[in-house]
Amino acid sequence: MTRRPDLIPSHPSVQVIERIFTLMDVLASREEALSLKEISEKTGLHPSTAHRILNDLAIGRYVDRPEPGSYRLGMRLLELGNLVKGRLSVRDTALGPMRELHKLIQQPVNLSVRQGDEIVYVERAYSERSGMQVVRAIGGHAPLHLTSVGKLFLAADDPQRVRAYATRTGLMGNTPNSLTQLPALERELQQCRQLGCARDNEELELGVRCMAAGIYDDQGKLVAGLSISAPADRLDEGWLPKLQATANAISHALGCPDK
Repeated sequence: MTRRPDLIPSHPSVQVIERIFTLMDVLASREEALSLKEISEKTGLHPSTAHRILNDLAIGRYVDRPEPGSYRLGMRLLELGNLVKGRLSVRDTALGPMRELHKLIQQPVNLSVRQGDEIVYVERAYSERSGMQVVRAIGGHAPLHLTSVGKLFLAADDPQRVRAYATRTGLMGNTPNSLTQLPALERELQQCRQLGCARDNEELELGVRCMAAGIYDDQGKLVAGLSISAPADRLDEGWLPKLQATANAISHALGCPDK
C-alpha cells in the first residue's frame, strides 16, 4: 500500500518532531555554532527543553557540540544528504533513457532503489495505452525477494546477508508464485548473478511479470534497478537486450566503468 502525497499533513502531528524541525532550521541559519541561550531565544523553547532535544540529536550525530553549551548541524546530515543526492542523480540521469525505452516497447519502465529490506519506486515511464492494470506508484515499496529489482540487490549481497534478510523478513509471500523458502531464493539469486538480470514471475502480483537490469555508479556499485512490467502473457523476451542496453547507458552516464 502506498502513501498518497496529498494525504501527508503540512505540519508534524507530534510536538517534539515540530520542535526538532525548528531547532534544525535555527542551526542551519548560521555557519558557526550557536549557544544554547541563542538557540532558546530564536526557537522560543525553554533552555532545558532545547538542551534535552539537542543532546538526543547529538547522540545520533545529527548535531555536533564543538564545545560545551554550543551546537551546530552534524555530519550525519551530510551523509544522508549525499545518499539523497545520489538517488536524485540516478533519477535525473535515467529519466530520458527510460522514456525512450518506453516508446520502443509500450510497457511501463520503472526505476527503483533499495531502502533497507525493500525496494522503492522512484520514477516510471508509462502510458494509459500500455495495457497494465496495475502500475506501482512512485514512492511505492515492496519486499526485495518479491521483485525483480529487489532480487538484483539480494544477488549483490553475500550469502550471509541473504540469510539474515530471510530471517528478518520470514520471506513472506504475496502470491502462490512467491519464493518463500531460502533454498529456492538462493537458486534464483545464483541465476541472477549468472545472467546479469532478474525476473518477477507473478511473485508480487498475479497477472504481472517483470524483468530487471542493474544500474551502477562510478565505483561499480549497484545503486538502482531498471525494470519492465507487463501483463504476464505479454512479457516479450526480446525486450531484455533493450532493457540491458538502457541500464548500461545510464550506468555509463553515471561514470560506471565498462562491465
